[in-house]
Amino acid sequence: MTDERLSRLAAEHLPADLAERWIALLRPCIRLRRSARGERTAAALGGVPELPAGVGWPEWQGHGPLSFVASVRCAELPHEGLAEEFPYDGTLFFFCYDGWADTDGEGAFVSVYDPESRPGAQVLYVPEGTPVSPAEAPEGLNPYPRLDLTAAPEPSAPDLWLPQVREALLGDRRPWPELRETPAGIRSFRRALMRLNDRAGHRIGGHAVPVQGPVEYEVANAETGVERPWGDALLDEEAGRWLVLAQFDSDREADMVWGDEGTLYWLIRPEDLTARRFGEARLVIQC
Repeated sequence: MTDERLSRLAAEHLPADLAERWIALLRPCIRLRRSARGERTAAALGGVPELPAGVGWPEWQGHGPLSFVASVRCAELPHEGLAEEFPYDGTLFFFCYDGWADTDGEGAFVSVYDPESRPGAQVLYVPEGTPVSPAEAPEGLNPYPRLDLTAAPEPSAPDLWLPQVREALLGDRRPWPELRETPAGIRSFRRALMRLNDRAGHRIGGHAVPVQGPVEYEVANAETGVERPWGDALLDEEAGRWLVLAQFDSDREADMVWGDEGTLYWLIRPEDLTARRFGEARLVIQC
C-alpha cells in the first residue's frame, strides 16, 4: 500500500507511543475509482446485473423493484486490501430501493432502524463458475448508466469516536472531551485527521468514512433496539461486532445521488461474511 499520509499524520502530530497505537488500528481497504483506458475492471456502478437462471431481480414487496447499485468481482480485487473473511472469488451485487414515493403517494425509505424496510436493501452473492446472463430490468425501472471501476489497496483510518480509538489515544473508552479540553498532545492530531477525511468515495472493506458519525453505532443502536449515546459501553460492544462490507458514495458520473449527496454503507458481522450469509448485511444511509 503506497498511501503513507495516515502514518505521516500520526508521526507529525502524536507522541511516538500514541502514534504507534493509532497506526496499529489502520485497516486495509480497496479503493474503487473510475477505470482509465487499459485498466482492469474490478467493479462497476449501475448497468444491469448478470444473474443465474431462476434468480429474479430483487424487489421490496409492496413498493417495487430495487435499483441496481454496484457489482464487485471478488477475484479481481487485490487480496492485500481485503479482510481474511472476504470471499476471494464470485461476484457481489448490491441493490437498494431509491424510489421517493410509492404509487399511493406515500414515501418509502430504507432505514436501518426499521426492520420492515430491510428488504429495500439486498446483497446477492453469485459463486464463481455459476452460469449467468444479463437480467432484464423490471418495467418502469430505469437502470443507472454503467461506470466501470478499477481497484487499488490502501489503508483506512477508524473514526475517532470508535471505542478502540478512544482507548488507544485517551487510555480508556470514555467519551471524547470538547476539543478545547482534549489533552494537548493529541489536540492537533484530532484537528488534522478531521481535515484529512474528505469525500467517502467507493470502498470495499476497511473502515468507513462516515458523513454523520460512526456507521457502526447506527447499526448497533438498531440491533439493540434502544437509542444509546456515543460512548455507551453496550453500544461500543455491539458496534465492535460489525465490519464494513462496502460503501458507495454519490456519483454524478453514474447519475447516483443518495439524498443530499450522501453515501450508502453496507455492514456485516464477520461470522456472516465467512459463511457468505449476505442476507444478514445491513444498510446505513448517511446524507
